[in-house]
Amino acid sequence: MSLPIHPQQERENPEPQEGTNPMPWFVIVLTALLMAFGVLYIARSAIDNAPSLGDGRSSAELQGKAPAAAGSVVDGAAVFASRCVACHQASGAGLAGVFPPLAGSEWVAGKEATLIALVLHGVSGPLTVKGGVFNGAMPAFGAQLQDAELAAVLTHIRSQWGNAAAPVAADAVAAVRKDTAARTEPFKGDVELTPLK
Repeated sequence: MSLPIHPQQERENPEPQEGTNPMPWFVIVLTALLMAFGVLYIARSAIDNAPSLGDGRSSAELQGKAPAAAGSVVDGAAVFASRCVACHQASGAGLAGVFPPLAGSEWVAGKEATLIALVLHGVSGPLTVKGGVFNGAMPAFGAQLQDAELAAVLTHIRSQWGNAAAPVAADAVAAVRKDTAARTEPFKGDVELTPLK
């Protein structure tokens, strides 16, 4: 028993089929040439290009090696670019409702020791910055950055985007690190930080 064929079905084209047609030779040649070019390009690429061709970070920074010896100058802008810019943005404006601004922030321009402690141990929970409440989390950088690096990045943010606070010395970072060494968790936002303002 066959099903009836309707007039609407008769005007339709049959379903396409792949069949046994081989791939055109020019597609095979083009694919082989592109693959050969990719292999040669990767094989001939230099992996030690000058940092000036990229975002300014050195090979040591990209590989996570220890910073230069004590007493050497640390570039606070480079530390900011590698650790902070993703959240606080290159403009220091942060992201509305998510990451607080550093530009014009009372925390950045305020007490040096409070800012150092905040960056050493991080923050979680609601924090008021420039009248807006940010309920996020900032990681602790105490274990990731040495005193000179922390001092350099804090000096950088205290002198950028209209901020005009005094530079931070590595000795000040070391003193706050020692004074807060017993702390094992981030500050609880406004609750713990406002009294330190």
